[in-house]
Amino acid sequence: MSTSKRRILVTAALPYANGDIHIGHMVEYLQTDIWCRFQRLRGNECIYLCADDAHGTPIMLRARDEGITPKELIDSMSERHQADFAGFGIQFDCYHSTHSEENRLQAQKIYLALREGGHIHTKTIEQAFDPEAQVFLPDRFIRGTCPRCKAEDQYGDSCESCGATYASSELVDPVSVVSGKTPVSKESEHYFFKLGDFQSILEGWIGAGHVQPEVRNKLKEWLDGGLRDWDISRDAPYWGFKIPDTEDKYFYVWLDAPVGYMATTHKYCESNGQSFDDYWGKDATTEVHHFLGKDIAYFHTLFWPAMLSGAGYRTPTAVYCHGFLTVNGKKMSKRRGTFIAARTYLDHLDPEYLRYYFAAKLSSGLDDIDLNLEDFEQRINSDLVGKLVNIASRTAGILGKRFESKLSASLPAPEVYEEFAAEADAIATFYEGREYSKALRKIMALADKANQYIADQAPWKLAKEEATLEQAQAVCTQGLNLYRMLITYLSPVVPRIFDDSCKLFGEELTWEGARKPLLGVGIKAFSPLLQRVDKDKVAAMAAASKPPSEDKPKEATKEKKAKKSKKAATVPEGCISFDDFSKVELRVAKIVAADHVEGADKLLQITAKIAPGDTRNIFAGIKDAYAPEDLVGRHVVVVANLAPRKMRFGMSEGMIIAAGPGGKDIFLLSPDSGATAGMVVK
Repeated sequence: MSTSKRRILVTAALPYANGDIHIGHMVEYLQTDIWCRFQRLRGNECIYLCADDAHGTPIMLRARDEGITPKELIDSMSERHQADFAGFGIQFDCYHSTHSEENRLQAQKIYLALREGGHIHTKTIEQAFDPEAQVFLPDRFIRGTCPRCKAEDQYGDSCESCGATYASSELVDPVSVVSGKTPVSKESEHYFFKLGDFQSILEGWIGAGHVQPEVRNKLKEWLDGGLRDWDISRDAPYWGFKIPDTEDKYFYVWLDAPVGYMATTHKYCESNGQSFDDYWGKDATTEVHHFLGKDIAYFHTLFWPAMLSGAGYRTPTAVYCHGFLTVNGKKMSKRRGTFIAARTYLDHLDPEYLRYYFAAKLSSGLDDIDLNLEDFEQRINSDLVGKLVNIASRTAGILGKRFESKLSASLPAPEVYEEFAAEADAIATFYEGREYSKALRKIMALADKANQYIADQAPWKLAKEEATLEQAQAVCTQGLNLYRMLITYLSPVVPRIFDDSCKLFGEELTWEGARKPLLGVGIKAFSPLLQRVDKDKVAAMAAASKPPSEDKPKEATKEKKAKKSKKAATVPEGCISFDDFSKVELRVAKIVAADHVEGADKLLQITAKIAPGDTRNIFAGIKDAYAPEDLVGRHVVVVANLAPRKMRFGMSEGMIIAAGPGGKDIFLLSPDSGATAGMVVK
């Protein structure tokens, strides 16, 4: 890796000012915060900017429903958003709003430059209109049946089931989510951005490695199909910025939302005496990195670089997309208590837990990650408390009791320390590439070695004998220095524990500094760094996330179940009833990852994707018949509704169906079966 100092501007997608932050949002902001903290730790100049996305019809309608102005709504929401982010240790260098003078001026400047360049035109279109609410409807305020796959209850611009994009007019049986009425078509003149003018520029930018391979492949499909003009206007009434030289036309929220990155840069530069052009000028050398969800890749990898290029600005260095969050293997659900608001989490649990858990799941790809609450509790207690913090508590405790918290002047086994220091570059490479799960696995493997070293040396026994007192002090010094290095490696992920550890050592730790041992000095008295996850608090968080009406099952339902149970037919021992068998849900899943399981002779760890937002971790005893690399991309049949099972190696969230006598003769779904992920097997 290059050791020269870099100048980096980083943004996360702007949270919409129409609702509170939930833990699904936190995947992105924590991923970005970890990357920024790592860059600063390495000595790079890295600023992390964000703002509330504060325009659009949804905000206008919610404000109307609450009897307040849109400005009052977005101001209140901004305070709540920033409080939630601060609660999770998100370290923004500037937080702003798209409803700002900086953003109005910058959006107008870009629009006028595009118009001057001949990239804007007008045409009359037919648009969905709610006859009862008397408003034009944005695509997301229309729902209906997908015109491609016929999935019901889909948005007006894209299908969550098959991924198709389309015009809202193509929806089957559309309804307005505002009034529930069928929208009518109404003519209106609109302003369009000629996206196709930038086809060759976008092909060059995309091909130069600025996006992930998965995104590049999807963008190639859109480019090959021809780029359509983009409607950038909305009719009054609308909450947003008026388009220059018009009376009742406003910028579509997706035009001024990404411009918010630039507006926030203006605000930051004004407050810190820096030049905006150093970040966004045509010849700027500062790196610009965007982190965002895969659902908004289209806007950030086509519209955004085209707008910037057409208006004479630089384009992003990189756009990083991530997947979605599921909870206990399913989409977040209020009924199940898994639609968890950020504030609800903070009311019950330590934010360091979630920072670590998400990091342990995150990679550089677009795969969804799952928060399994049982696995969450076990992983935090095992890794952070049982492995990492345990190193410090064991060794610092002995030093405090027997050696007045003073470290020895030398290490008893320098080669052990050097082994840990030698892993710094590999860990840094993982962080840089956003492969956090790999970084954490390596760090925790080192923590295991540190604990084994301490267990083998048994300093608590050495400290009991006068003849081995110095040896006990040296072993504890070694152990604490290993912890000091590990917590520095982990500091982007758990900043509060890191800060408390710096206080313990009486120094501000740095990436390079931690590779040199701390010797012959006193440390502070040890205080607990992290408590174990309390199962009752996890349950309380889930309970607080449920609607009040869901707290108790209805008596009628309980009686109905009891009656049904009495009527159940008796079946022979060892058999299951047809009713039991009918409960088994068999679905086709695509294997997106496979790996060996350390310490297991027959198991492979499989990541199987059943549907968008439904990816499972499954342990399958098929190692004798299949190598991991032969499974990736294959389709298999899985039991999709099997309760998660805690195994020695982790949580298994399903079962792969196979046939055959065993050993090397284990047969899965044929590769040429024509099956697709999500297909129900009957």
